[in-house]
Amino acid sequence: MAREFSRSQRVADALQRSLAQIIPKEIRDPRLGMVNINEVVVARDLTTAKIYVTFVGLDNLERAEESVDILNNAVSYLRSLLGKELHMRGTPKLKFYYDETSVKGNALSQLIDRAVANDQRGEVTDENVPDQDRTSTR
Repeated sequence: MAREFSRSQRVADALQRSLAQIIPKEIRDPRLGMVNINEVVVARDLTTAKIYVTFVGLDNLERAEESVDILNNAVSYLRSLLGKELHMRGTPKLKFYYDETSVKGNALSQLIDRAVANDQRGEVTDENVPDQDRTSTR
């Protein structure tokens, strides 16, 4: 019977769980706030890991990038803590990235809610659609 998950997927899952516990306890920068780890992608050779994060209550892209920089500056410390906790031969090199999918999804959800509300009121007009969303059928 084949394994259900590859080793890199199992390592990614372990990294995500460990980082979710380590970051709030060990990174005490007041500018950081609450970190949500959306996904961890580990290379097949287990040498690098991309960590996609969002920040609770933070919608400003500049502040989010500043928070990602804080995490990337603490990578060596986090990596040493992960090495102690996970008991791996080699701990992957970490790189944090800001994940905009939740922000974009929220914006799309608001657009859909607004369109449904306008439709229910009978206010479906061309003026309600932003210029970039208008498509010509001619």
